[in-house]
This record gives sequence, structure tokens and C-alpha cells, in this order.
Amino acid sequence: MERKIVHVVGTGTIGEPLIGLLCDYCDQLGIDEITFNKNTPLRSDRSKVLDLLKRGARLAVSEESKDSFKDLGMDPELETVEAISRASVVVDCTPSGVGHRNKEQYYSKFADKVKGFMAQGSEDGFGIKYARGINDSILKNGDHQFVQIVSCNTHNIACITNTISLDGYGPENLREGRFVCVRRANDTSQASSFIPAPAVGTHGDEMFGSHHAKDASELFLTLGFEFNLFSSAMKVNSQYMHVLWFFLKTKEPTNLNKVKDKLVSNELVAMTTKDMTSTVYSFGRDHGHFGRILNQTVVVEQSLHVRNDHEVYGFCFTPQDGNSILSSISAAERFLYPHSYEDKIQCLSELFFEEI
Repeated sequence: MERKIVHVVGTGTIGEPLIGLLCDYCDQLGIDEITFNKNTPLRSDRSKVLDLLKRGARLAVSEESKDSFKDLGMDPELETVEAISRASVVVDCTPSGVGHRNKEQYYSKFADKVKGFMAQGSEDGFGIKYARGINDSILKNGDHQFVQIVSCNTHNIACITNTISLDGYGPENLREGRFVCVRRANDTSQASSFIPAPAVGTHGDEMFGSHHAKDASELFLTLGFEFNLFSSAMKVNSQYMHVLWFFLKTKEPTNLNKVKDKLVSNELVAMTTKDMTSTVYSFGRDHGHFGRILNQTVVVEQSLHVRNDHEVYGFCFTPQDGNSILSSISAAERFLYPHSYEDKIQCLSELFFEEI
């Protein structure tokens, strides 16, 4: 029987917790082996690499950097190209632009051997856009070997829009959506890119504003839905979580109780009465896997407001890449088990929270 091997490229804010989660749930997910590629041998990264090896993952590096890794006490078992060629699925978690270069240099050459390739939200154009719970049907068709897992904020926008406006009504119910993404400056794991004060962004797209609404629109377009979405973005000098303000205008009348009921009934939505990113982040650190909350969004219940029976307003938090990790695993399982992947990923349901 063919071995099920998942290969993760990169050990950053998505790659590291993804590797750890795959190792901890490999039996339930039906994965025989997890390998990961590390590009640069750094003394500061040794502790996390050794822990991932202890969890059962196998390290792959380039031939020219092999000795440097060994000198730092990290023993690679595989070479970069070898690890890709023998994998069943490859999940690229590298910084912006690297995924496209890897696709050109490596992935396209092994498309006849590897079942599927995924890259993260920054790699626009890498493949078909995907978010768990939004357009799972595009995976079921099995027509797309290259998949772009959309960004964490795009997951949030899509989930809020889908749950409040579309669920039970259909695409014609959404008149328009407006969003403001208040982004953290950097992750607590990152030593650079922190800012001294809040900084506003520009509207790079004439139709959609920031890339978040554009990506969400293209995500829904895979289902044939064309929506009037617009987003703005800014960064604040925080390392905790992103915050999303949303406004949705619906064709059908609604009220606050209906909105809350819809949100509560979606297992990918977590509700909270906490109104600070620090307290929600702390919950994830204490109760999540690798500190991650896998829900698509965390909605602040008391911030919800319905105006004129058709306008829904509110604030929600974007879990720190947990939603992207969930979608990455969902897509990987679809490539590995096309007929039973929905059952396989139910083992992760214990990592979703109804209330935070």
C-alpha cells in the first residue's frame, strides 16, 4: 500500500505549528510520515527543530547546507529534492514569493508524482483559492492539484460573510460587505517588523480596496458568486491578534437574535464576551494546540448590532493563523483520502471552541 507522506516547507508562524499538529494527530489523520524542509541553519532555530524531530517529523535540507545543520546538532535525514519527490502532499509555508519560486523550481517537475501542492495566502496565483467551510466543493471535484490557502483575515471575512449573509438564503441575499482589518504588526515569534505606532494602509485595488476583500471575492468566485466587497487595512503596534470590523447589508430582513443564532450554529465560529485581543490570545495560548485557535473567527458578542433590519455590524478577532492551518490540513487530507477526508479531519473538532 502506498505510504501517505506530508511534506511541509518552512518552519515559520504557520509551518511550525502545522508540523507539530500533523505529528500529534498523524494516526487519526491516516498519515504515515511527516517531513519538513528547513532552508537556513540557524542556532536560534535549533530548539524548535529538535522538538519537531522529537515529535516524529523528519528533517530535509539542501545538499550544500547539510554539513552546517549537522554542525549545529540538527541531523537531516533527507535532501530537499528527495523529500519533495517522495511526498504524497506538499504544503509550502514559506514567506511571500518563495512559494512561486519553489513551484517553478521544484513542484512543477514532480507534478506527476505528488498528489497535491499547497501554498499560503501571500502566494496569489499559486493555485485555486481555498478556505475550509467556504468552497470545499472545489476540492471534492478533484480538478485542482495546486491550491492557495487564503490568508487568515480572508478566512475571517469569508466566514463572517457566509454565515451571516448567505447561510439559509443564498448568494443573492448579500447586497454589500465592508471590512476594516486592524492587523497586528508582527507575531510574537517574530523579531522584526514591529512598528512604533498605528499605521494606516492604502487601497491598492480600485474595486476592492485592500487585498483582503479582493481575495475573499475571488474565493467566492470559485463558487460562481460575484459580491460587492470592499476592505481597508491598518497595522497597530501589537503582537497579539488581528481585529476585523464588518458591515454586511442583506436583502432579507434580519435581527440580532437571528444573527447570533447563525453564528452560534456554525462550528467554525467561536463566540466571546472578551473585548481585548490579549485575553482571547491568552485563552488560545492556554487551551489551543500550539497556542492556536482553529476556528475561522472569534466574534465579540456584545459588538453585534443590526440597523434598519438589513445592516449587520460587529467586531471579531482573527485567530493567529489557526484557520489557515485548518484549511491546510483539510486540503492535504482531501488529496490523501478523496472519499473519506471529511471523516478523517473530524479528529480535529476537539480543537474548535464554541465559546472563548
